[in-house]
Amino acid sequence: MTARPLTVLSEDEQIFQKAVLDFARSKVAPRVHAMDAAAKIDLDLIPALFELGLMGVEVPERFGGAESSFFTAILAVEALATVDPSVSVFVDVQNTLVNNAILRWGTEAQQAKYLPRMCSEWVGSYCLSEAGSGSDAFALKTRAEKTADGWRLTGSKLWITNGAEASLYIVLANVDAAQGYKGITAFLVERDFAGFAVGKKEDKLGIRASSTVELLLDGCHVPEENVLGPVGQGYKIAIETLNEGRIGIGAQMIGLAQGAFDYALGYMLERKQFGQPIAEFQGLEFQYAQVATEIEAARLMVYNAARLKDAGLPFVKEAAMAKLFASQVAERAASMAVEFVGGVGFTKEYPVEKFFRDSKIGKIYEGTSNMQLSTIGKLLRKAALSRK
Repeated sequence: MTARPLTVLSEDEQIFQKAVLDFARSKVAPRVHAMDAAAKIDLDLIPALFELGLMGVEVPERFGGAESSFFTAILAVEALATVDPSVSVFVDVQNTLVNNAILRWGTEAQQAKYLPRMCSEWVGSYCLSEAGSGSDAFALKTRAEKTADGWRLTGSKLWITNGAEASLYIVLANVDAAQGYKGITAFLVERDFAGFAVGKKEDKLGIRASSTVELLLDGCHVPEENVLGPVGQGYKIAIETLNEGRIGIGAQMIGLAQGAFDYALGYMLERKQFGQPIAEFQGLEFQYAQVATEIEAARLMVYNAARLKDAGLPFVKEAAMAKLFASQVAERAASMAVEFVGGVGFTKEYPVEKFFRDSKIGKIYEGTSNMQLSTIGKLLRKAALSRK
C-alpha cells in the first residue's frame, strides 16, 4: 500500500497501519490461496488477530481492549483487505458491528461479561438478515416470546457473517409483530444456548474464507439479562450499528482496490512487450492513473466519514456515500487489474482474479448500492428543505 500523506494519518496511525500491513503480508498472505480454496479461514490466524489487538480496537483497556478510535479500526480493516478481504471483514464485523453495539447499548454487567472475551478469544456475529428481509430489514419473522425467566426465540437468520466461528451473536427478533418495527429487540445469544444451532454454510463467489451461514433458533432460551438495549429499540440499534458498519465496508473495499492495483502495477513494471515495460505505454498509463485517482478519492471519503464518526458529528450521509463509491471503485479497480495483468490474471495462480471475485460483495452487503442511494437522496432532500 502506498504511504499516505502526513496530513491524512498521524505518525501513530502510520505506525499502526504499517504493523497491520506487515502482519497481513507475513502471516495472512501465505494462507490466502488455501483459505479461498477451502472456503474457510485458517483457525491458526484467529488467535494471532486477538494477540495483535485487532479484535477489540475500540474496547476500553479495562476490558482488555486497545481503547483506540473507530478510525484506527478502519485502518486495520483497510490494511488487511489489501491482502485478503475475507480476513478483513472477519475483523470488521467484530469491531464495527458487534463490539460497537455492546459498547453503545450494553449494560455495565453485559460489558463486563462479554467485552473481555471479545478481546481475547470470542468471535462475534451480527444477525439481522432473513430469507424475507434483506433491504427490507425490518420485515424479519424471527419472534421472541416472553417467558418466566427470559425470552424464547424462534425463527432463522440467513447470510450471517462470522457465523461459523462466532461464540456470541447479536440476534434481532420481534417481541410483538403487531407493533411492526417497534417490536424489534436485540438479544445477546451465546453459541451454547439451548435451542440455538448453526445451519447451512453458503458456497460463495467471493470472500470465500469468510463464513456466511444460516442460524436456527428453535425455542432458543435467552436470559432476561441478555436483552441488549431497551425492549422494542432493536430497530434503532440496527440502524445506528449499520450506519457505522458501512464505513467498515468502505474501508474493506478501498483496501481490496489498493491490493489489486498494487499487484497489477508491479506486474506491468516487470512485464515487457516491444522492448519496454508495458506500464510505459500511454494507453495503459492513462488507465491505471485513472484507477489510482479513484482509489484515492474513495479512501478520502472513507477516512472523512470515520473522522466525523469519531468527532461525534453527523456522518450518515458521508458513510453511505463512502460505502457506495468505494464499492464501485473496488469493482472497477479489480476488473481493470485483471486486464492489466492479462491472460494470467484470469487464472487462480495470480491474486487479481480473487480480488475481482471478492469485490462484488461490496455492492450487496450491509446495504445495497440502491439503498445507499436512497439514504443519500433522503438526506439531501432533508438538508435542502431545512435551508428554505
